[in-house]
Amino acid sequence: MITDSNILIVGSGGREHAIARALARNPQTRIFAAMNRMNPGIAELAYKVLITPETDAESIRNFCLQHKVTYACIGPEAPLEAGVVDTLTKAGIKCMGPAKEAAKIETDKTFCRNLMKKHQIPGLPEFYIFHSGTDAESFLRKTTKEFAIKPSGLTGGKGVRIIGEHLDHDQACQYVHELAGDIVIEERLIGEEFTLQAFVDGKTLVPMPLVQDHKRAYEGDFGPNTGGMGSYTLPDHRFPFVSDDDYNQAFSIMKKTVNALAAEGTPYIGILYGQFMNTATGPMVIEFNARFGDPEAMNVLSLLSSDFTAIVMAITSGTLENAEVVFAEKATVCKYLVPEGYPDAPVTDGKLVTGPENSAICYYASVVKEGDHLITQSSRTMAYVGIGDSLQEAERIAEEAASAVIGPVRHRRDIGTQMVLEKRVQHMKEIR
Repeated sequence: MITDSNILIVGSGGREHAIARALARNPQTRIFAAMNRMNPGIAELAYKVLITPETDAESIRNFCLQHKVTYACIGPEAPLEAGVVDTLTKAGIKCMGPAKEAAKIETDKTFCRNLMKKHQIPGLPEFYIFHSGTDAESFLRKTTKEFAIKPSGLTGGKGVRIIGEHLDHDQACQYVHELAGDIVIEERLIGEEFTLQAFVDGKTLVPMPLVQDHKRAYEGDFGPNTGGMGSYTLPDHRFPFVSDDDYNQAFSIMKKTVNALAAEGTPYIGILYGQFMNTATGPMVIEFNARFGDPEAMNVLSLLSSDFTAIVMAITSGTLENAEVVFAEKATVCKYLVPEGYPDAPVTDGKLVTGPENSAICYYASVVKEGDHLITQSSRTMAYVGIGDSLQEAERIAEEAASAVIGPVRHRRDIGTQMVLEKRVQHMKEIR
């Protein structure tokens, strides 16, 4: 039996709204929120809200102490990099989120690649690290191969450029001079992406359903990368283009990564997100994230039928192996509405009118409420998640809700369609 619990959520996006909604299913959980702007969905579920920069560790700690908060769920990556977990932990608040050093698995790509190399973790692409644009350009001028160019630090999923896809070699040489800090240049991976997320208590990992995100802004996977335009899961929590062997390899890579962090003296506690490219020779690591994905959190947490508060407690107390973690065997499709012009020149202050209610779940992101209206901001606005016994049913529900919104927003209608899934399956057959 879970006793009354005060749990803080740090973050103001759709991911954090999904966390809040999952926690709120336990009537004994009292939700507190620290966010840089008012998310109307989180505010509706929260007992108290602190509007503050999400990296302001001292303000967040004081808020927790004032309200006797015992647990914290960290949503975005920036507070992890800023050491919010370290500050809260010192104050006696248990955190679902890694300490600053362990979070470097996401916040510092140089750290991640070197860790994998040192501990001989499979799935590591060929990579090179450069400390200046001049050195990176010198390397690029000597090769005709296609590479992915990545800033070592955080970019919100929008900093990666690929030679042969986004850039030619001359443009790539120009791009590396625009980057600050270390530059990671990796072999270009060809295949199909999938995301495996896991709850982690420092030693035990419990996997969640596989998700596939869609980064490109426009239908057909065209346009610039975004924070994510939507995602889907299938009823069996797997994908037909990811074999059992592929899945087991990916999960093994994640376990070995957690073990490597423990061996380095930085135990990993929270959510580990593995983004993999399923190639002709098996899964390769594109990147790790040190928190739930956004939108992927909305898919998996909408399916979670276990008590999320109990899971948070198990993660933070090192007892995850004894926790009940059950996801409904249904499909989900998440479709993000974004302002017109997103991501390059988003139109702000647009007034939205939602359509008639259906069974889709609405998660608010970068949107504010003024009276009866929702007003767009500069990032992704809100997401609809359809849940069904089949992918087709889930997609229909999500599309029906997203299409009914009136205002200066758009979404990708192709996300979660059977046509996109079959395209992924066919591509894997071709490369294997």
